[in-house]
Amino acid sequence: MKLQCCVEVVSHLLPTYGMRGRGKGVRALVSIGKHMDKSSQHSHVYMMVCTAKDRTGNKYKLKDNIEKFFTWFVEEGKATVRLKEPAVDICLSKADANSLKSFLAAARLADRGGDTHSLPLSTLTPVRARDVEQPKKKLAIMSKKDYPLTSSFPHTLEQLQVSYCRLSRVDMRMLSLKALRRLDLSNNHIKKLPATIGDLSCLSELVLHNNHLEAFSEALCLSTLQRTLQVLDLSQNRLQSLPVQFCQLRELVHLKLDNNKLVCLPFHVGRLTKLRFLFAAHNQLTVLPCDFRKLSLENLDLFGNPFVHPNPLDHTMQLTFPLPLQEIASRAVAELRIPYGPHLIPAHLCRDLEVAKLCECGCICINFYIKTAVRMNLHQVSHTVVLVDGMGGTDAPVQRYFCSLSCYSEFLDNSLQRGIR
Repeated sequence: MKLQCCVEVVSHLLPTYGMRGRGKGVRALVSIGKHMDKSSQHSHVYMMVCTAKDRTGNKYKLKDNIEKFFTWFVEEGKATVRLKEPAVDICLSKADANSLKSFLAAARLADRGGDTHSLPLSTLTPVRARDVEQPKKKLAIMSKKDYPLTSSFPHTLEQLQVSYCRLSRVDMRMLSLKALRRLDLSNNHIKKLPATIGDLSCLSELVLHNNHLEAFSEALCLSTLQRTLQVLDLSQNRLQSLPVQFCQLRELVHLKLDNNKLVCLPFHVGRLTKLRFLFAAHNQLTVLPCDFRKLSLENLDLFGNPFVHPNPLDHTMQLTFPLPLQEIASRAVAELRIPYGPHLIPAHLCRDLEVAKLCECGCICINFYIKTAVRMNLHQVSHTVVLVDGMGGTDAPVQRYFCSLSCYSEFLDNSLQRGIR
């Protein structure tokens, strides 16, 4: 039985001399196995601790030799085994919690002299250097010839960059790296993202710059990435739109969408309350969503988009008189915040409610409204703004919705009084 962890061996006598251990373990491989005692010609069960400096290891007899186990923090991968002879504490840390529990159970059985034949005892031999080296947390692969085909990625990786390798899909071996915090797959040929990326429960940075992506799936937006993803780089791809559910990624702080084919930003972009950096230059945006006004950014770049020149008198009339019963009922559901779902109402009605529009009067409209666009100075939502065009402007059109003709008329009157074109 073997356990990879950090180990510190501390003498009981240190406190007697007013001293204490360093409190910092070294990477080690700890084994439990049988060893022949040359003096008595009997085999006993020992614990052996091997480190990079001492790969032959130190052996500690276990039978009737464990004074106490300290397991208060075993769920965190920490435990201490106190031996009688020699008088030392073997402090274990940074271990897998389940493996540590099995290891301690085996040590306890050996101490009591129980039947150890059922235990997977190890041969107590010197270890290889790779067994006791520090776990690899960062890996960068920058060419196809360096890409591992037969070997696995180290399971301890927290940062992985695979660039310029001509990948056409995400390697499923990457999706088993549960400790991964940053995944950089920039400068490849990836066309589609697997939904299982959402199973990387620690992932806070995802870089997909310069690939062939044509879509960002709803499944990713509804995965554990909702709680972890802070940096997302989708720049220089082939995206034309993002799903409504995209704004469920509410931990986003840094979002890059430059050099795509986006014709619109997500409808509920204002729900990204933690977003501070937004880059969407060189797309096909003609107008910004109404929700854009709710953002509070530090840096914004919308340069190179074909924004229209808004005129409040130019509008889209999508009203009927009287309103259909379905529209009235949908507005009531939205305004009263009545719970709904596909198990209660048809799925297409759920999708309509997801993109409910807010009128200037505070009322909700669903499929029947008047739509126009007004000019907004982007400094209202961002401290720093990259010029929108080569003329030095920082204004952009933002959509506005009105639930009735009277609301639109009132808006026009107020606009004329303020001298807004």
